Amino acid sequence: MRTPRTIALLRTTGAATAAALSIGLLAACGGGGGSGGDTRTITYWASNQGADLSVDRRVLAPEIARFEQQTGIKVKWEVVPWTDLLKRILGAATSGQGPDVLNIGNTWSASLQATGALREWDDAAFARIGGRDRFLPSALGSTGAQGKPPAAVPLYSLAYGLYYNKKRFAEAGIKKPPATWAELVEAGRKLTGGGRYGLAVEGANNAENAHHAFVFALQHGGGFFDSAGRPTLDSPQAVAGVKQYVDFMATHRIAAPGNAEYVQNETIRDVATGKAAMMLWQAGGRGLQERGMKPGDYGVAPVPVQSGAPGTGANVNSMVAGINIAVFRNTRNLDGAMKFVAFMTGDAEQKALNTAYGSLPPVRSVGADPAFNTPELAVLRRTLAESAAPLPQVPNESQFEELVGTAMKKLFADAAAGRPVTEESVRRRLTEAQQQMPK
Repeated sequence: MRTPRTIALLRTTGAATAAALSIGLLAACGGGGGSGGDTRTITYWASNQGADLSVDRRVLAPEIARFEQQTGIKVKWEVVPWTDLLKRILGAATSGQGPDVLNIGNTWSASLQATGALREWDDAAFARIGGRDRFLPSALGSTGAQGKPPAAVPLYSLAYGLYYNKKRFAEAGIKKPPATWAELVEAGRKLTGGGRYGLAVEGANNAENAHHAFVFALQHGGGFFDSAGRPTLDSPQAVAGVKQYVDFMATHRIAAPGNAEYVQNETIRDVATGKAAMMLWQAGGRGLQERGMKPGDYGVAPVPVQSGAPGTGANVNSMVAGINIAVFRNTRNLDGAMKFVAFMTGDAEQKALNTAYGSLPPVRSVGADPAFNTPELAVLRRTLAESAAPLPQVPNESQFEELVGTAMKKLFADAAAGRPVTEESVRRRLTEAQQQMPK
């Protein structure tokens, strides 16, 4: 999900989040929402995919105008920041008053499905947008709980890569991007000094924190959920993974203390300006270009692993990231909503939108287009195909992101303030998160 950028997807505790989800199960079955019964109008909540909201407005405006011209259906739309999106969706689920169509982070699919707020996509619904087989299986794997019809359909596919400033690498005499975390720390130390740092992280971005925690825990041989989908947020592997990530600031000091307050796209700015040399990011090239870099100014490599090369098991180096598009159950213009989803997932729009955002099309026919075979996208495509793992599609996944992300935010704050981040302090924060997870 760009995937996902957020300060706090909810400003409540995990228990309150669970309560909101539970209420949504009831509220989503009644009440009105969406276009308010006007069959010539729909409402749409888009997610922030560009370097800032103005980029999204510039990208989406002509495409939505094209849909309006083709169908005669008016779209009332807004771009919702990741800092607010999940909170607003859960509020809509609780009240029954939501948009007709909305973007969601693909990792939230099962959590939002459990509220009953989203319409599920059975075979008849898929037939209205060209069929299920148009989409890549990896993208469909993050659209809802196993054994149930999807709660959304894929819109943009993403994966993490290691982005680096080539000029900074050349200045430090670094010939190639690091392939292991030990190599990244070594390179980071060479790149840190004089007010500049080796790595930029978004320490106050809960979703980013949780995504990296998930990957690091897998690389340590474990995860945040067991095989039955039960949360294990303070497992030894989770503790080891979170500590390794926070240690980029706390121990190795290759990330600036100020990164503890970074929440949305500051890493892109720092790499583009040379203040930082590296970042772990989803489809970051377009954002770097929007900040003034040319394609030749930055490189993209697979996210490092502990040892060896990216792959499966302990060598997973990305979550399966992406954005899905969903229809609110309480829509009063289902026909218009379905036509809009068909438009947004159609071949022409998939090429236009994913080109604009530097993401990968989840539609098979479009993904084969040479436009999506750039050096950057080739790395991301290979990652999705060979070394990415989906976050568990379980009802309390969104609470995991919020609670673990918040725990890591506090650990980064400790690191920035010079307070020690130890195995015990990491375990304590994760145990607090575990205790707040729904039973």
